[in-house]
Amino acid sequence: MKQSSSYHPPSSSKSASVLPYKTSNIRDHYKVGRKLGQGQFGTTFLCVDKSDGKKYACKSIPKRKLLCREDYEDVWREIQIMHHLSEHPHVVRIKGTYEDTLFVHLVMELCGGGELFDRIIQKGHYSERKAVQLIKTMAGVVEACHSLGVMHRDLKPENFLFSSTDEDAPLKATDFGLSAFYKPAGIFKQILEGPLDFESEPWPSISDSAKELIKNMLNRDPKLRFTAHQVLCEYLNEHLCHPWIVDDTVAPDRPLDSAVVSRLKHFSAMNKLKKLALRVIAERLSEEEIGGLKELFKMIDTDNSGTITFDELKDGLRRFGAELTEHEIQALMDAADIDNSGTIDYGEFLAATLHLNKLEREENLVSAFSYFDKDGSGYITIDELSQACKDFGLIDAHLDEMIKEIDQNNDGQIDYAEFVTMMRKGNGAVGRRTMTSSLCFHLGDAFRAADN
Repeated sequence: MKQSSSYHPPSSSKSASVLPYKTSNIRDHYKVGRKLGQGQFGTTFLCVDKSDGKKYACKSIPKRKLLCREDYEDVWREIQIMHHLSEHPHVVRIKGTYEDTLFVHLVMELCGGGELFDRIIQKGHYSERKAVQLIKTMAGVVEACHSLGVMHRDLKPENFLFSSTDEDAPLKATDFGLSAFYKPAGIFKQILEGPLDFESEPWPSISDSAKELIKNMLNRDPKLRFTAHQVLCEYLNEHLCHPWIVDDTVAPDRPLDSAVVSRLKHFSAMNKLKKLALRVIAERLSEEEIGGLKELFKMIDTDNSGTITFDELKDGLRRFGAELTEHEIQALMDAADIDNSGTIDYGEFLAATLHLNKLEREENLVSAFSYFDKDGSGYITIDELSQACKDFGLIDAHLDEMIKEIDQNNDGQIDYAEFVTMMRKGNGAVGRRTMTSSLCFHLGDAFRAADN
């Protein structure tokens, strides 16, 4: 079951559709209700899942507003990016996508607390002490975006929603309609030349510390401009006594690994069956769910061969700022290279960098188990495991040891319960921590020098 080394983006040449596949009618699954909001490109409605009564938000984009191929590609990219970032606790999670002849519908997590902009207007003002909590959340979202090669490009109070009306409700980023995967590009002349006005209201009453932070975040020199990590860590640690900085947590002195490195390290600690199962799951995910990882793969695969060599992985990770020795990089390379070909192909990269939440989904576990359980007996036998290894080009797999490690009742085979225990063992909060903590390198930052 060797995956082709080539990969192809979804075609958008057909102006009649955004998605590369047909979907059922959204009204077969959801009851669409009142309007929640109106944007430039779409309208958001309340919708209720008919199967369990859960409430969601549905953003409906009229296809009559998609006037050219680029417009269709923009909507497709928005869907991919939402899936790419959907495990971050401060990003609105996408649940599903539907398309008919008139609309594209994005079903998303419902945030009932409204926009940050509206809450600011309602309150009249925020104290700087309260504002720093919001800024930390926003900077954390930006950091997560950059670490996964995404630019939001439309950060404003209207695009941050509170999950509920509670005073301390989580704040979540939304509307990735203008977002893009990072590519070197120029900076608008107006941004380079426009003055920063700290004389007009309300700036005279704002602390010097807060204004200093804003100046550093808007520095026109990209080499001197604060990264999201500097906003979250370096600056905060230097000003812990200022009320703008006082908060319930102290940023760590040393950033954690990036999303990519952290996932590769976790993958390297998995047993071979779990790695194979992740490969099976990866190959069955939809285009929109893996679109972001596809872009990351393309960033590292600089010769566009469809495989990542050791030198490409080394150069890519170091260019992105990872402080790893060649021995450590080789260890990650060996772990991801399931078939021992000497390179990482696209399927192997997907398996090694999937977010761990994919292992929590029952449908994915069932699908993976069914792949190995060829005869549908409810057990994975050593013969079936041997065939799967051959399909993936895996030799010298030590099958007896593999089964013994997972086979809890010592009957010489693996049942579904044992399989699930193995798949969920050791996951903990590793995947989530990657997205919620400070990340030590950012794909966007790595390429930013190319703009100059």
